[in-house]
Amino acid sequence: MFRPRTDLASEAREIHREQGQEDILGVSIDKENIGDVLVTRVEVLDDNGAEAIGKPKGKYITLESSSLRKADADFKDEMSKLLAKELKAVVPEKENMKVLVVGLGNRDITPDSLGPKVVSKVFVTRHLFKFYNKKGDTDIIEMSAVSPGVMGTTGLEISEVVKGIIDNSKLDIVIAVDALASRKVERINSTIQISTSGIKPGSGIGNERVALDEPNLGLPVIAIGVPTVVDAATLTSDTIELVIDAFSKHTKVGTKFYNMLKELEKEEKYELIKEVLEPYSANIIVTPKGVDEIIANLSQIIANGINIALHPGIDLKDVNRYIH
Repeated sequence: MFRPRTDLASEAREIHREQGQEDILGVSIDKENIGDVLVTRVEVLDDNGAEAIGKPKGKYITLESSSLRKADADFKDEMSKLLAKELKAVVPEKENMKVLVVGLGNRDITPDSLGPKVVSKVFVTRHLFKFYNKKGDTDIIEMSAVSPGVMGTTGLEISEVVKGIIDNSKLDIVIAVDALASRKVERINSTIQISTSGIKPGSGIGNERVALDEPNLGLPVIAIGVPTVVDAATLTSDTIELVIDAFSKHTKVGTKFYNMLKELEKEEKYELIKEVLEPYSANIIVTPKGVDEIIANLSQIIANGINIALHPGIDLKDVNRYIH
């Protein structure tokens, strides 16, 4: 059965609604409009919900706005504060917290460079705590950060690298940032997802590695991601839907051609997609133009959100003035 690839829990929930399943046992959903941003909170409560939408148990929060693609300074500030608020709500409370920020992805490929770019902007402080032999601080937490690269260039499983750091640093929580995949073109570079269930590096392009999650790492993992790509099959499926709708509007109701268009099932659409792509043997991944500026803006928003949410004494004025 054709199932559009997506890393977003809100989209996985949408797939079930399109199949006529309004309510899913074990899954709760809440939506809220805050200014120009749609905030969707999905919680997978049990194994039934996890199996139904194909996502692990946990909380999934998405912040969605088309303005993210061309964010001005004011909107970036508002998104940073909103992201910080939602992130703070899911981070376990603990005094003198020790946090590792992991920037997943390949810094040399722009659509996959979100994680490393965020790492370059977060306010790392672990070295200061070590240098001054501090156990705690009222304004900042002990934060470290790493961009471990991808297995194709390092030869290392990312989970092994992170586990090694955890074993030597006595951390309390890991925050992993990565580029994701979406099932809808309109959500590319316009949605930020926070998840408490961790993440599988490379899942957005079908190259899943060992998951960075609590069962594997032994401590809570919060994932932050943005869908920056869509695969060709999904893009083609959306295009076929638009073509069918366009043809239907210009075809007389009740004719054989009209009925054929309306009766074309998703499976048949998928077979058409396979027939077109199979000769090329290609898993084509697509990203919009202007991605360099978009990734730069998104990485700043996410880094600012992390800095504000986790460092008690840092606010938006501080990150804009001192942290670049």
